Amino acid sequence: MKKRALFAGALAVPAAAGIWGAMIEPHLFAVRRHTLPILPAGAQSIRMLHVSDLHLAPWQKHRAAWVKALTRLEPDVVINTGDNLSADIVPEVLDVFDGLLDIPGVFVLGSNDFFSPQAKNPAKYLRSPSQVKHRRQPDLDVKALIRGFEAHDTPGGTRGWHFLDNAEATLTVRGTRIDFCGLGDSHIDRDRIRMSSDDGARGPAAFDYPRFSPEAGVKVGVTHAPYSRTLEAFTSAGADLIMTGHTHGGQIRVPFWGAPVTNCDLDRTRARGLFPYRKSLVEISAGLGFSPFSPVRFACRPEVSLLTLVPRA
Repeated sequence: MKKRALFAGALAVPAAAGIWGAMIEPHLFAVRRHTLPILPAGAQSIRMLHVSDLHLAPWQKHRAAWVKALTRLEPDVVINTGDNLSADIVPEVLDVFDGLLDIPGVFVLGSNDFFSPQAKNPAKYLRSPSQVKHRRQPDLDVKALIRGFEAHDTPGGTRGWHFLDNAEATLTVRGTRIDFCGLGDSHIDRDRIRMSSDDGARGPAAFDYPRFSPEAGVKVGVTHAPYSRTLEAFTSAGADLIMTGHTHGGQIRVPFWGAPVTNCDLDRTRARGLFPYRKSLVEISAGLGFSPFSPVRFACRPEVSLLTLVPRA
């Protein structure tokens, strides 16, 4: 009898963990908050909302409704670091972000904005970053997604976000000039880092792109996946803050130990959150979703980040 009870107890623990990770925790959405002293002296504080890795599927009404209500946080600027889709449902994704598109913002794309997810062996993630099979053309309507986020056809031209895949934009927010430089998703080799031809003479910061204006009050690098080459490029260019997603925070974390993988070349201790990287700060969002082929989160709540920028001490 005791052996049977012990055996039943041993089965109950993983069963309960599986139910929690598949049915409960994926709905426990959180707002991760940070205060960053990176503004010039005397500047007004700025609230940045960072949304990443929505991975929306048609049946995920709860997640869609929660994101749609994020306007309650009253951000001054929105940063979207990609992987919005899990199916070809661009109109539904645009509807989720409809209210936030009235707020100034920028966005980059992730691999799942171009290509629909494919079934993979989850054990492979423990050995190396996932491989995306490049198709000739994207099978998701990425052009419609870009048009919808940019919303160029909106009367007055004041609505929509700036597309930052290998591009730059400048926003003046509460009196402070913010320069954004973006890189395409390095997980599928869409980043376009350009070294200057005279880099030997000018030293480690010799980049034609990314490169920030010296007039900027704050310099922000934005990309989907935090591969070390993109972090090196941004910090060498003088970024105050680098914002990324992609890692899902590990998605399945071991309590009191952390993420087993980051799905890129960063070490597992930097799968999410805020940390220094040379002369810059890096903020990695654990994101909101998951691939439909691995629909679970454990010890890693889905999240957005709210960053409050304040003047330097």
